[in-house]
Amino acid sequence: MNIKSVISNSLRIAWKDLIELFRNRMGLVMLVLMPIFMMSMVGFIYPSDTSMSNVSVALVNEDEGYGSYPSASATLIMALENISNSTGMMTITEASSLDEVREMIQKEEVEGGIVIARNFTVSLMTGNQGTITIVTDQSNPQMSTLLQIALKEVFEQMGTWLAQQNVQGLSPAVNASNSLAIVKPYSVQTEGAVPGHFSYFDFIAPGLMAMTVMMSVMTGLPAAISHEREVGTLDGMMVAPINRLAIIVGKTLAQTARGILQGIIILALAVALFGVTIHGNILLIFALLFLGVFSFVGLGVVVTSFAKDQETAMMVMMTLMFPMMFLSGVFFPIQQMPWYMQGISKFLPLTYVSTALRKVMVLGAGVSMITTELAVLIGFGIVMTAIAVPVFRRAMTR
Repeated sequence: MNIKSVISNSLRIAWKDLIELFRNRMGLVMLVLMPIFMMSMVGFIYPSDTSMSNVSVALVNEDEGYGSYPSASATLIMALENISNSTGMMTITEASSLDEVREMIQKEEVEGGIVIARNFTVSLMTGNQGTITIVTDQSNPQMSTLLQIALKEVFEQMGTWLAQQNVQGLSPAVNASNSLAIVKPYSVQTEGAVPGHFSYFDFIAPGLMAMTVMMSVMTGLPAAISHEREVGTLDGMMVAPINRLAIIVGKTLAQTARGILQGIIILALAVALFGVTIHGNILLIFALLFLGVFSFVGLGVVVTSFAKDQETAMMVMMTLMFPMMFLSGVFFPIQQMPWYMQGISKFLPLTYVSTALRKVMVLGAGVSMITTELAVLIGFGIVMTAIAVPVFRRAMTR
């Protein structure tokens, strides 16, 4: 074996493949965009600190006061508003009850809640601890933990100030026999929007289901269309006495079945191995998986139709999938991303699939709670399918 000849021929083959790459304009563009997207996602999505900013919080004041004494809850609310205005930490929305707070969390109108107990002023004036309940969104454990820490710190500081007034004899509570109420006048409790214990996997499981469905469809279509076009089997279907729409529908049905099957496997493993509890309607979960496949298939057909070969189609698919994986809230809460990244996430179908699945599975939301997500997924799927049919027909006649 002539080593020099082997090296020479290897270099010629490598040069030939590189020339083909540079002639493939779409493949060359994706080759450059892929690392740019990856570095942008990692560099700009994750915040450099753990501070809260403009977190929406619902406030319920059930305090009934105590005779002619000034309401202690009014002082507390005024202090919370001053802190919010000066730091921009949160925006406060009024609510009438704990049930309304839970409903607002399910609808994603707020990210948490504060409930001031009915006997708040009475407790403080009679030497007992006043109860404050922090309501959290278990479908978003990172934001939930951050909200708990921040609010508990705020209440701790406000309680310390009130304790100093008590010790100095400026408050009736100084004469109380309950020494704990003097030192710590506030009793801060935490309650979830739905009962039960939740782990990080409860947050990530719905997103993983949505992501798996997306990847199944987006990676399956290049093999289903581009590969068959390369080997010539697609030409046989094109000359057969069947409508071009039937080909798209057939390919779509196959990818739909594949995507939903993988989504069901993820769901079964999450329940069986990791103890994930499904609080919502299981049929609604399957409907959301179907809508997710429906929205991704149209996009996949459009991309595959424009690509010259399977390799280019796969590269384009990967370039589209990675931003969606990072920006859609599958692994990291959208609320903690920079505002411009949050804006981009609103245009990604995976965002709405994972959000809707998380609401149903974790918070037990019904159809009325996910109308926005349903409308976006149906609309996106219809638009992309309407674009995919003529684009596919045109691609097949090239």
